[in-house]
Amino acid sequence: MSIKINGNGFNGVGPVDRLKKNDKPRKNENAGTTGLDRVQFSSVISEAIRVRETAATSEAARAEKLQSLKEQIAEGSYRPDATKVAASLLKFLADNKGE
Repeated sequence: MSIKINGNGFNGVGPVDRLKKNDKPRKNENAGTTGLDRVQFSSVISEAIRVRETAATSEAARAEKLQSLKEQIAEGSYRPDATKVAASLLKFLADNKGE
């Protein structure tokens, strides 16, 4: 008994030959008529990107405000609202009463 091996399997019968014989172009039913590939990200990924961009923007705004406050303190022109400071201090003391 002898077996001939052709590069693609035994006697032309192998997985590659089956693919070649049965391989027909398929139309993607989900593709649009433009023929372009499309990628859609889930809403979770989109939301994460939006949050990261917002955080970067708010971080920049916070840094600007902090720099402005530092300059006002250094110049001696910083005048905090005493009512807001007192309200914040009372809230802090009430929240940390048991500690």
